[in-house]
Amino acid sequence: MEVRQEQRVQLEGCAKDSMTLHAEGGYPNEICGVLLGREIEGKRVIMNSMPVENTFEADEQYHRFLITPKAMFTAEKLARRDRMDVLGVYHSHPNAPARPSPYDAEHAAWTSWTYVILSVQGGKVVDVKGWQLQDDRAGFDEIELSGS
Repeated sequence: MEVRQEQRVQLEGCAKDSMTLHAEGGYPNEICGVLLGREIEGKRVIMNSMPVENTFEADEQYHRFLITPKAMFTAEKLARRDRMDVLGVYHSHPNAPARPSPYDAEHAAWTSWTYVILSVQGGKVVDVKGWQLQDDRAGFDEIELSGS
């Protein structure tokens, strides 16, 4: 798979650390959250991540995640307060690779967002990858996450 160069993304250590703690703490269920940051000189800088509650029923949380509109509103409010923007979302794949599933492709919202997926094996994050939804929404392209 070719790595898409359109979106240049820097993942700050504190955002990655927060996502890692969230993913490992939520294992074996999928966790999810919102990516916050700024566009700086043509680069997307993810400065913070906001964990949100996975609102899927308990028997589905291993396989799916759901972020409510209320959680997105809270993330947007937090971003504005800290002079940032919502730049995308993250979630984990327990015991699966850090690549989009068919469910992810069906439910992705915005082609401009950054999608970060963390692979968690045995309770430890083993891989973190960035993705961007293709303009035609047919799938995802991998993007480089510098600083990760």
